Amino acid sequence: MILTVTLNTALDLTYSVPALVPHTSHRVGEMSERPGGKGVNVARVLRLLGHDTVVTGFAGGATGAVLRDLLAALPHRPADALVEVAGSTRRTVAVVDRATGDTTQLNEPGPHIGPDEWDAFLRTYRELLDGADAVALCGSLPPGIHVGAYADLVRIARSAGVPALLDTSGEPLRRGIAARPDLVKPNADELAQLTGAREPLRATRDARRRGAHSVVASLGADGLLAVTPDGIWRAAPPAPVRGNPTGAGDSAVAGLLSGLAEGLDWPGRLARAVSLATATVLAPTAGEFDPTVYEELLPRVTVERHSPAI
Repeated sequence: MILTVTLNTALDLTYSVPALVPHTSHRVGEMSERPGGKGVNVARVLRLLGHDTVVTGFAGGATGAVLRDLLAALPHRPADALVEVAGSTRRTVAVVDRATGDTTQLNEPGPHIGPDEWDAFLRTYRELLDGADAVALCGSLPPGIHVGAYADLVRIARSAGVPALLDTSGEPLRRGIAARPDLVKPNADELAQLTGAREPLRATRDARRRGAHSVVASLGADGLLAVTPDGIWRAAPPAPVRGNPTGAGDSAVAGLLSGLAEGLDWPGRLARAVSLATATVLAPTAGEFDPTVYEELLPRVTVERHSPAI
């Protein structure tokens, strides 16, 4: 079983408009809603890849109830181990401009989490780790959660002998990486904020020196850069694509985590991650992907080793 943690779950709403024009009214052509938050997105992809998956974190209020109903209705649904809270789960709104293919994202902050609710989550987390092959710790922290929360969760996972992947940003990333997670997956902006370096290889190496066993940097349309004990790798899609990037990073995390759980080598993990991310960008609905497109892309991803073990 693979466990995913989403401390700040969300009800994801996607609106499609012919063209997004500031200061005007818009008629929405298409609208979709789905259970979201980074770890929930990762879990949905893992289930499509055939892995038993459990989601935990927080859900509350009317929005949280809708999220859980949508989660339960998925044809390939992960198990729901979300902890109920008094506050209401946040919503995120993605507005897709069909004229340009660009997406504008609006994210609410999330409910305030009290000390008793955090303690209830920690009890659930420790219990679930007992049967986990790997854990993904994903996304932002809701109000009320201390900034070192992910560092604590990484240490708990390490004590339980469960490999941990961390995908967050800002100070939670800075503190979490010092707890020595097995894998960290920042994007280029998160890397620059963490290290102060804009050059991808320098920044990724610097991030690894801060404590992570391996660092895989997401470089957008250029694919992934991995700095690992087995060497430095670059993986890229066969050609640049245009589309909605929402959820592509989460699909990449699912590819990396499933590869870790299955014991794939780094080229296999990276090829899977890039293929899933690219298929997600090409999908018409944010955060979705067509398994057929993924399978077609997988053998066409380029993975190159740039240096030996480090």
